[in-house]
Amino acid sequence: MAIKLGALCLLFLFIGHAYAHFHEHDAPSYGKSTKYRNSESNDFSINIDDGSDSSSSSSSSSSSSSSSSQDESNDFFINIDDGSGDASGNPLAHYASGEITDAVTDPVLKQQLPNDYETNYKGDWEIFVEKAGVAAMHLQVFPNNKAVMFDTTILGVSELPLPKGEPCVARDPLKPQILDCTAHSAEIDLATGAIRPLVVHTDTWCSSAGLDKNGVLVQAGGYITGGRVVRYLEQCETCDWKEYPDALSIVRWYATQQVLPDGSFVVVGGRDGFSYEYVPAPGKNNPKAFQLPFLMETRDNITTGKDKEGREIQDSENNLYPHVHLSTDGNLFIFANYRSILLDPKNNKIIRRFPDLPGGSRNYPGSAPSVVLPIKIPNKAKTNKNIPVEVAICGGGQKDAYLIAKVKNQFVPALQTCGRIKITDANAKWKIETMPAPRVMGDMLILPTGEIIILNGAKSGSGGWEYAEDPNLHPVLYRTTKPKDQRFVELAPSNIPRMYHSSAAVLTDGKILVAGSSTHQGYKFTGVKYPTELRIEKFSPHYLDPALTQHRPEIVTDFNGKKFAYNQEFLVDFNINSGEAVLHKDIKVTIYSPPFTTHSYSMNQRMVVLAKGKLTEEISSSHRIQVLHHQVAPCSTGLLHALCGVPWKFLAMHHGLESAKRAYWKLSS
Repeated sequence: MAIKLGALCLLFLFIGHAYAHFHEHDAPSYGKSTKYRNSESNDFSINIDDGSDSSSSSSSSSSSSSSSSQDESNDFFINIDDGSGDASGNPLAHYASGEITDAVTDPVLKQQLPNDYETNYKGDWEIFVEKAGVAAMHLQVFPNNKAVMFDTTILGVSELPLPKGEPCVARDPLKPQILDCTAHSAEIDLATGAIRPLVVHTDTWCSSAGLDKNGVLVQAGGYITGGRVVRYLEQCETCDWKEYPDALSIVRWYATQQVLPDGSFVVVGGRDGFSYEYVPAPGKNNPKAFQLPFLMETRDNITTGKDKEGREIQDSENNLYPHVHLSTDGNLFIFANYRSILLDPKNNKIIRRFPDLPGGSRNYPGSAPSVVLPIKIPNKAKTNKNIPVEVAICGGGQKDAYLIAKVKNQFVPALQTCGRIKITDANAKWKIETMPAPRVMGDMLILPTGEIIILNGAKSGSGGWEYAEDPNLHPVLYRTTKPKDQRFVELAPSNIPRMYHSSAAVLTDGKILVAGSSTHQGYKFTGVKYPTELRIEKFSPHYLDPALTQHRPEIVTDFNGKKFAYNQEFLVDFNINSGEAVLHKDIKVTIYSPPFTTHSYSMNQRMVVLAKGKLTEEISSSHRIQVLHHQVAPCSTGLLHALCGVPWKFLAMHHGLESAKRAYWKLSS
């Protein structure tokens, strides 16, 4: 099946309540696993929501809110206006189901678009690092062509020794007699594969993060000792973690972190964290958080047993790691379980409620990824107010999948649908499409071409220790602007299962870094079906077809060390050595913010297609494009995450082919 590549793209890539129980520690000892089994004698009903009736889930949500509601006079919370007319936070209304479009179950490429290359190349996999030492539960790419990965500190030793001279420590406060002499965080050189151990003292399990305007990783939350910690990691050859305990007002475990237009961060939700707060300056502590009843109402309270203290365990919430995306108007789209709202973070007010997304649960442990589709700035745009934003959410789990896997040791089929919604539309409705195969715990990344790749995950089960089966080894290319029957294309499969605690990132050379998969409590390499995975792969997508090398562009302009302001146009000179004609309509100029990825969600990921000016042919194969960067002011809005002063990475794409020459540059305010 041929894959038709897009037009030339110049990519500017920015690299630039305490603790009641172990949620994931109580997995039963499994015998033989069962795929796709749905016995009629199953005590738990498995209903696939087709969008015709959402009353059962709404009822569950209402019950959840009743049982979990907090005292409104709690001194630790600030009530917000939820848009219902009652500042105390009434349960949100029942929503109508989304609009379901024609499903695409067997996509076939039927058309050859003019001026596009055609390739049968489905991609290629390579082992980049044979043994990373640390399982990549969390992953972030840096501007200096390095990446940081880390897991939890309390589930036993890793395979990477601590730096020389660093003392062994008792990682688990519940087991102080056991010393750990291994690292649980590491820096990886993306060119050489060299691994440098890092030292983190508090537990980063199921935490959040994002790069600030100076390219520093700001990382929040975790478990037990790390629940209220904010950590910082700068970029240098000897830099290590700096940690600030008690910076957050409450424990943030399974919370989401989103950068705001002013460059600050908001942290939303988490286990028993029905609120949000803003990351304070280093050394400062938050006294309060903003209460968000929506997070209580979207929680599925399902009791799965009792902890050692006799308290009921409710660990199938299906609304952890809520999807949070910044709109072009500066408001926040927040999606939890199957429902979503638009929050004004300046006035702490819910200003819009969206329809339900039918089908099942999309947040942990339902674990579906989501992404803001590339945002296009029209050439005549004067403000960001009318620039549309569309969000896509793909896959996930059936509502009871976690419970059935945990209690019955059965693995029900994952969701196969993608939902898309235009969050800037006052009357927005979900449009549903069907992927080639079911997928839970997948990762979604925006490719340099503006297409989406979906990879990792499983075809059945749920997020959680050993709660999934049948790994989905095929990446899927999701071409969001193509005709309906051409949007999904399966690419070359890996032979390494990447399920729970996997991660992925787009690299500056256009390849995809794929790492992780730790489905057990602690590092297990033998005697298990899916061993802890320490190998790191690189995947070369379709646009890196070696047969198209002659069409690869070369950037002539030297951007190293240069700074660009938002009110400044700039020029890019490039060569196309094949000598072919380059048309203005075939060119795109984009900037991309790479995400922090964990638990199937890539936080702060964003691509913006900028307006473009005149294209000229200088001599023969040499061209120049004018970039109209001055037409909007993203520093003061939600358009680009306000990444003023951030290091960026320069990269060119021609018909989806990346440039051989790249340079760091800086976008100043």
